Amino acid sequence: MVDLPRKKVGIVACSGEELPEGTVTRLAALKVLEQLRPGDTVTICLPLFLAGGEGDRAFAKFYPTIAVDGCELRCAAKATEMYSAKPAASVVVSELVAENGLQKAQGSRRLDDAGLQAVEVTSNRVASLVDEILGKRWSRRQGDFDDEQALPDEALQEPVVATCSCGSGIPIQKVSIDGQDVTLIALPLIFDQFRQAGKLPTQDVAGELLETVKVYNPIPAGAEESYLKAILREYGAFLEKEPTL
Repeated sequence: MVDLPRKKVGIVACSGEELPEGTVTRLAALKVLEQLRPGDTVTICLPLFLAGGEGDRAFAKFYPTIAVDGCELRCAAKATEMYSAKPAASVVVSELVAENGLQKAQGSRRLDDAGLQAVEVTSNRVASLVDEILGKRWSRRQGDFDDEQALPDEALQEPVVATCSCGSGIPIQKVSIDGQDVTLIALPLIFDQFRQAGKLPTQDVAGELLETVKVYNPIPAGAEESYLKAILREYGAFLEKEPTL
């Protein structure tokens, strides 16, 4: 296992601007990120995510996310599942408004009192979901909850600072496998770990490399041999730039 950043929760907010609920999602997400749970969350930019932002997609694939949508179309939730993994939780502002008996929000750039109430309710719901998610073990390989056991308290402590998922510290690398570019999460760190252990790119090491890569990346059935050859090739290239110790 390599030393990767502690688990945080990614907040994916709807970017719709034509509805007041879209503004509610952004303001609620901002409140969670900056005030309620700044040390436990990062923001995922939905437009960048849809445009192919590798850092955002890697984070959403590797760590749990909460999709915050304005309406029943659930654009944020659907996009997250399509390009990375199913969100660990989903919040829909219009549903929360109905559940809490609030008035429908008015205004897009400047919300009325009902809209501000919706922001409060939504941000509190998201914050409670963050606490719930962080209390469970998350499987990086499966992209889902591993079991119902709580994490040790010390594992949940970190300096309070709001960050973006693109700066989450999760390294990725594109590798050509059978003529296709495949993005592998944590590969640079895995290579560096093996380099520091003085391991050379031999067939004996190849299997160990592949098993480590599989901890963080799903490998299609029947493709292991192709992945093994590509990873071994890339490790050799890595060592040419970063010699063994």
